[in-house]
Amino acid sequence: MAKSFLRSVPADAGTVDTLGLQDLKIAIILPCYNEEASIAQVVQEFRAALPQADIFVCDNNSSDRTAEIARAAGAVVLHESYQGKGNAVRRLFSDVEADVYVMADGDATYDAEAAPRMITRLVEDRLAMVSGARISDHEDAYRFGHKFGNWMLAGLVRMSFGDRFRDMLSGYRVMSRQFVKSFPALSNGFEIETELCVHSLRLQLPVIEMDTAYRARPEGSASKLSTVRDGVRILRMISRLVRDEKPLEFFSTVAALLFLMASILIIPILMTYVDTGLVPRFPTLFVAIGIFGISMLSLSVGLTLDTLSRGRTEVRRLAYLAASSYRKDHY
Repeated sequence: MAKSFLRSVPADAGTVDTLGLQDLKIAIILPCYNEEASIAQVVQEFRAALPQADIFVCDNNSSDRTAEIARAAGAVVLHESYQGKGNAVRRLFSDVEADVYVMADGDATYDAEAAPRMITRLVEDRLAMVSGARISDHEDAYRFGHKFGNWMLAGLVRMSFGDRFRDMLSGYRVMSRQFVKSFPALSNGFEIETELCVHSLRLQLPVIEMDTAYRARPEGSASKLSTVRDGVRILRMISRLVRDEKPLEFFSTVAALLFLMASILIIPILMTYVDTGLVPRFPTLFVAIGIFGISMLSLSVGLTLDTLSRGRTEVRRLAYLAASSYRKDHY
């Protein structure tokens, strides 16, 4: 059995206890990179909101005093040498043992007071994940470029996997042990939020969103997210997930585009042949036939990979069901 980093929860501890959740082991997990200006505030706010929880900070090669300040504030500090938020989250998911995981960023933008409500909803409704949909009146907190990119990427995910998330890129999540321990976590960077959403949608897990306040970063703290660079990386991640998780739809689309291209090339040749009995452009004809053949091959690949994808989905579903949830005596 994996070693637990969490201590037993006292029966008289904190806000969540009034909701009958005192038996839960709760872990606050905070992936961080150069957040010395805000990490102490984040630890203190989550300590006040969930005094019975343990707080873990994964320092991702910070060049400042993030780890030192987090440790002084009372957090358990882990270190991840591979750069990127996805790598830090993977380390936290692997090393931290709990019944409920509260994931947030170390930039003091998320509302820690919302965590008890999110945990209550997770447990009472037996959900896999509760995602915090960011609500902010401050332009500096949630820039237009980020809002537009979030809307566009959420729309792409919605078309391919289903409509469950308005704020797909939120870093504020409350997750069950089953979800965390069965999540493959393949992403390296900020694509991790997209992967969390798609994983839950692909397995049709019970997930919801709850509105949460979103604040501007404190003075001296700078965002690590690049709207264009990370947007492109997230778009690539979505494309790969569609290809891997919905191969029939992906390769059918490719096949349809190739078939349309071949048709555009070959129709004039056929019309000329019908009128004159001659084929004036043999090279174009051969190209059209070749593109048509690739189109049929793409469709065949999609059908074959769709069968394999269903098998992988079944394996992930079994992994989710096999992962232990809350202690049996909790219900």
